[in-house]
Amino acid sequence: MSRRGSGKGCLLRAFLVVFLLIGAVGGMAYYSLQARYAAFQNPVILDFPIGTTTSAMAQQLADAGVVHYPWQFLVVRAIDPGAKLQAGEYQFARPASVWEVYHRIVRGDVYFYEITIPEGSNIFDIAGIVDRTGFLKGADFLKAARDPAQIRDLAPEAPTLEGYLFPSTYHITRRTSARQLCVMMTDLFRKNWRELHLQGQTMPVHEAVTLASMVEKETAVPEERPVVASVYKNRLQIGMAMDCDPTTIYAALLEGRYRGVIHRSDLDSNNPYNTYRHAGLPPGPIANPGAASLKAALSPSDTNYLFFVAKADGSGGHNFSTSIGEHNKAVQEYRHAAGAKPPKHPPKS
Repeated sequence: MSRRGSGKGCLLRAFLVVFLLIGAVGGMAYYSLQARYAAFQNPVILDFPIGTTTSAMAQQLADAGVVHYPWQFLVVRAIDPGAKLQAGEYQFARPASVWEVYHRIVRGDVYFYEITIPEGSNIFDIAGIVDRTGFLKGADFLKAARDPAQIRDLAPEAPTLEGYLFPSTYHITRRTSARQLCVMMTDLFRKNWRELHLQGQTMPVHEAVTLASMVEKETAVPEERPVVASVYKNRLQIGMAMDCDPTTIYAALLEGRYRGVIHRSDLDSNNPYNTYRHAGLPPGPIANPGAASLKAALSPSDTNYLFFVAKADGSGGHNFSTSIGEHNKAVQEYRHAAGAKPPKHPPKS
């Protein structure tokens, strides 16, 4: 064989080795991008603020053990350079391939925190719940909730957003502001109000929500809500005082002087929310009612009841009366059964 032929053969073998090496490296790289990986034991949360570069993301992911090497994430990005990587907070709890991690960030599959607002919560209760998230301040929420601008079109007389922050479970992120949370809650109120109001009801929204908030605070027994609503409706029709303990408590809360129980000074307070001193409904809701109480306010039971007092059996239910004589008898029965303890929420005559 000639030297020329021998040289060509060596060159060919060299090309073949390089080709095989490239193929092997490429195959290993491809496999590494598809293989699921996790070097963490407990779920990790990574925050990518707006403006975070791809290389910074790649390094954070590798440092946290979400991907093995930063270059893997950079390779995927080079393959798909047109996609937009979404800023936000991401939780990684199980092994995933680099592609899966990448696509989560492209989708904006951010981590959400759940906050649950029970029915009957007022803005102070909600501020406390919000404050426990550790990143959204209760004081900021109160400031946002005291601005009724978001509900002005529906209830122009509303003094705050109280009553219109619909009780539910909400999913928020660390970037959710207090105002954004209020928008989420008032939007859900609007949805529920439309569903209830489309049933042919004509009661003004602010009046209905205010009444519903009183019903919500007076009883937790579902079947009693329309009956309690009828008591207040009947009192309104004859100009009788509401004498609603929860409104007196709310007045004290607004003034920062509520001490856990109602005192004589609370009943004598001239605060407009104190329905022992001021006739008719208070200026606005005293809590945020759920759909059942809103429905009860819009469709009260047809009764002649003017009074109700708590039952002493611990059921949370009430005895309803049409006259002061019947009511006083029910109060005495309560006190006897409860060992002379005063009733929890007895509307006074």
